[in-house]
Amino acid sequence: MRYEFRVVGTVSETLAEAFPEFDSTPVTEQTLFFGPVTDEAHLYGLLVRFQALGLHVLEMRELPE
Repeated sequence: MRYEFRVVGTVSETLAEAFPEFDSTPVTEQTLFFGPVTDEAHLYGLLVRFQALGLHVLEMRELPE
């Protein structure tokens, strides 16, 4: 499954490298991360990683295959 995470603010390339499994792109005052999520444990681990790095997730959604 593939997911998209919408994060507040423009995330630097250095910080985005903390998510090597995702591509990222800046949009107006937000950054989108998207890529594969292997299972529920990975999903929760990603949310913890976002939080630990001080990133506020506004929205997450599963993308169609």
